Amino acid sequence: MFGFSIFLNEALSQQQKEYVTQMAQAGFKGIFTSLHIPEDDATKYRERLSQLGSWCQALNLDLMVDISGNALAKAGFEMDNLSELTEIGVTGLRMDYHISNRQIAHFSQQMKIALNASTVTQQDIDELKKANANFFNLEAWHNYYPRPETGLAQSWFLEKNQWLKANGFTIQAFVPGDANLRGPLYEGLPTLEQDRHQHPLAAALWQKNAAVDLIYIGDGGLNERTKEQFKSFINNNEILLQVENCGTDYFNYILGDHVNRLDEADAVIRSADARFRKIPQIKAQNTVKRTLGSVTVDNEKYLRYAGEIQLCRKGLPANDKVNVVAQVIAADEDLICQIKGGMKFKLQPMGEEHEQD
Repeated sequence: MFGFSIFLNEALSQQQKEYVTQMAQAGFKGIFTSLHIPEDDATKYRERLSQLGSWCQALNLDLMVDISGNALAKAGFEMDNLSELTEIGVTGLRMDYHISNRQIAHFSQQMKIALNASTVTQQDIDELKKANANFFNLEAWHNYYPRPETGLAQSWFLEKNQWLKANGFTIQAFVPGDANLRGPLYEGLPTLEQDRHQHPLAAALWQKNAAVDLIYIGDGGLNERTKEQFKSFINNNEILLQVENCGTDYFNYILGDHVNRLDEADAVIRSADARFRKIPQIKAQNTVKRTLGSVTVDNEKYLRYAGEIQLCRKGLPANDKVNVVAQVIAADEDLICQIKGGMKFKLQPMGEEHEQD
């Protein structure tokens, strides 16, 4: 499942309401927000959370709220009366510091509760069991890390998630956005440091392949193109890539829908059915060296391979049997290595901003 973040540091605007609606229409299923960000005015939280909750109820979106020990009280809510939260559309609470396992166990009888995935220990699990926590309502949510160089290491993340899975938890993590970045640093809000400057969908696909169940956009926005790419993947399991024409006669031939072969190659993505299309006689043109993101067509010199369409995963030398026809734009390059065997992808010319139905 995919979700996104809306922050309450400012009054919610009509523009944000439209963004929430667009994200729901794209297939996102949940919103994350926080009631304990140091720079925010906590006295404004209650009104803004109520408004956000009403949007979520109207669009059937989950709403997970990050709290610490006194965050609810500062916002005007009572820890002993969670019904006032559920009534306004809150579906879960993420527990940060200064909340005891006994309290967490009690809350888990009433709603979905997210533990801090990065810090939960076996001792915590034992204490929660002893306190009769409802583990059906417990999930493990990682942090995001605003400061560069402080995001989690990949190896530690994978090891921790393996342990969480062994204990039966649903796992959540964040990837950065690429619009409306969260201040005061504006450096992205990823869980993993490797994702800080990655394409958001590429980071999300890596996490999906690493058994993360719930993937949320940490920052407050996605640009229009990235929203379309998420929509295409969520609804059609297809990755959209924009390409630039390299000036051959065969650019239109490579455009459109493709499927990576199930027997996944190391150096290239091979379009599964390209050689079985009705193809022209392909003369040698632009047989230059290939780079990450080069889209190629094998020419007549490759005999029975003539017409094969490939997308390069890495740099390769020039080959007089291989025409370089197009180049994936730099903004989409991160997505290439996330196209696994059997996955669909679509090559679109520059300027085609929206998925075609």
